[in-house]
Amino acid sequence: MAFQPAPKVIRCMTNTPVVVREGATVYATGTHALVEDGQLLEQLMSSVGFCTEVEEDLIDAVTGLSGSGPAYAFMALDALADGGVKMGLPRRLAVRLGAQALLGAAKMLLDSEQHPGQLKDNVCSPGGATIHALHFLESGGFRSLLINAVEASCIRTRELQLMADQEKISPAALKKTLLDRVKLESPTVSTLTPCSPGKVLTRRPAPGSKKD
Repeated sequence: MAFQPAPKVIRCMTNTPVVVREGATVYATGTHALVEDGQLLEQLMSSVGFCTEVEEDLIDAVTGLSGSGPAYAFMALDALADGGVKMGLPRRLAVRLGAQALLGAAKMLLDSEQHPGQLKDNVCSPGGATIHALHFLESGGFRSLLINAVEASCIRTRELQLMADQEKISPAALKKTLLDRVKLESPTVSTLTPCSPGKVLTRRPAPGSKKD
């Protein structure tokens, strides 16, 4: 396995909404990467959402926020829909209303460029239902839970990177390991199972193949 003596490396972090062209991608250029290389990547990733350059030491924090962020949103949406169902709404309608509320709120924020706290205040009428609901969320530590979730994801990302650095092996050993894993001599065809950021890819036998 041969490597260029001075490879051009660009480190990126994106997220799953790129599949609907609403993703968020950040990147950091390596020592030998040119400005033009970064511009090309930005042009490519901007076609599937937002893309910007950051310092490399910020990418782990980005992972905690926007890399894992869609999962936070899906969990919040699932809970909102459960609340709607509890109050009598059909499940399908509850999911649609919750999703539209999150989508609309995000669009309002991006279009207006107002602070999210101001937009939140705009929804709350004195003595109304929304301010009572927000008080309930605050008493349950809603903000702290989200802050801690971002921090936990970021810290785990750094732990995984440290583990990878400690397990570095030679290119020859890496090539042998890869060949052993795919078992080129075996008729079994293996496929990669998709996984979330920070998890290790696993292999599963193709349909119809025999187990060892």
